[in-house]
Amino acid sequence: MSQYTEDEVNQALEAISNGQSIRKAAQQYGVPRTTLQHRLQGTQTRASAFSDLQRLTVSQEAKLAEWVRIQHALGLPPTHQQVKLFAERILHAMGDTQPIGRGWMQAFIRRNPSVKVQRSRPIDSRRVNGASTEVIRDWFKHLAMPEIISIKPANRYNMDETGILEGQGSNGLVLGMSETKSVRKKQPGSRAWVSIIECISALGHRLHPLIIYKGMTVQQQWFPLDLGPYEGWQFTATENGWTTDATAVEWLQKVFIPQTVPQGKEEVRLLILDGHGSHTTTDFMWLCYINNIHLLFLPPHTSHVLQPLDQSVFGPLKAAYRKELGYLSHWNDSTVVGKRNFLGCYYKAALAGMTIKNIRSGWKWTGLWPVSMAKPLMSSLLLPTTPKPSASSDQVSKGQSGGKEGREAEGWASASSAVVWSTPRKMKDLAGQLKLFTELDNDASTQRLLFMKVKKGFSEQSYKLATAQQQLELLQAQITNTAVRKRRVVQLDPNTKFATILDVQKAQ
Repeated sequence: MSQYTEDEVNQALEAISNGQSIRKAAQQYGVPRTTLQHRLQGTQTRASAFSDLQRLTVSQEAKLAEWVRIQHALGLPPTHQQVKLFAERILHAMGDTQPIGRGWMQAFIRRNPSVKVQRSRPIDSRRVNGASTEVIRDWFKHLAMPEIISIKPANRYNMDETGILEGQGSNGLVLGMSETKSVRKKQPGSRAWVSIIECISALGHRLHPLIIYKGMTVQQQWFPLDLGPYEGWQFTATENGWTTDATAVEWLQKVFIPQTVPQGKEEVRLLILDGHGSHTTTDFMWLCYINNIHLLFLPPHTSHVLQPLDQSVFGPLKAAYRKELGYLSHWNDSTVVGKRNFLGCYYKAALAGMTIKNIRSGWKWTGLWPVSMAKPLMSSLLLPTTPKPSASSDQVSKGQSGGKEGREAEGWASASSAVVWSTPRKMKDLAGQLKLFTELDNDASTQRLLFMKVKKGFSEQSYKLATAQQQLELLQAQITNTAVRKRRVVQLDPNTKFATILDVQKAQ
């Protein structure tokens, strides 16, 4: 018996409607003449006739097949097991709790010829230069898909996880004694690891972060008394301080989905992220599927070129954090940077680093919005540095002015030889020198020398005043942060795994 497809039947019926005979149409398209006669008489297809017996409706299967095609185009084709689990969850939503049968997958593929079984060929990331021209060109084809092109910039997001040691400052250049070759810099004592999940939009909007502490439960003593700046933030604890599969799913439910609701009900969201295992679980992908969220995974080892958060956000953020941390250790080396101080430092660092300008710059220079493949291919990281300008001109100018400066210095020394001017430390000293100044000749060099001494005195007093004010502020903050507080677990809602500021306030 000859095999024919539904497309061939439709083509034969169209030819008949255009005047061709049933016999010739049957011969040309390989469809039995009786089949064409029955269709012309109104007989339904086998699939349509038995559609009421299918577990999923025709429209549900069509949507599932379209999702499979999109995931395949984005580089993450689902497995048989994932498609079956998705189908079962759709049935559960309709009250059907019976498991999918063994032959369902084959029937699904037969009813939806736009998808087929293929053997995946994984690529070992160690064999691929992630940031190569070929990889970037190939990956940008995903952004040219019609389903992706139609997504508005307000609905395009980039999510990434970064980690910080609570007490880890910078290893940059410092000043020390010239007699030694190296110097060790004191750092606050805490070395606990904290992870932060940040998410930004192509328009420059930042979602509330998720803070992941290392521990078994979230403790109220980890938080400062003033919780106002952290309104909307989410907090959790894991064994190693990193994201788990459950944490990633919870982040989708509690942070991303409610904070990124599109204006139009049918609008699609795009989430660009790395291919971490917690982002490819069935639960994570199911949540994205039912909420009309397309996932686009970055190629391995390309985050420094293609990740907006890595490009221009995390760098300034961590630099600002190290600055805040260095401020604490410089003014009070007994300060132990624990979870309370970490939160304050990170909050201030985020204000400085996660600006709208930095966020938009990250999207621009990665070429993700506006979409431009030329941006990552012409990354400044690959361009040679320009030679530094010659210092000869500076040396010439200094040499030309050296004689004048020397003559002025000799004049000041000559003027001060008659009277020994000293830096005034008190108002009495300043009054005495001003009285002496009025009794001398109106010599320009003498005037300059006196005012230099007065300026130096006021500068020293200003420095002492500023230092005292800073130390006072730090002492006040230290009293607040080091106040003895009982260890107390933050009680969570049974339906959530994250702690909110309201939960922390209740525990305090």
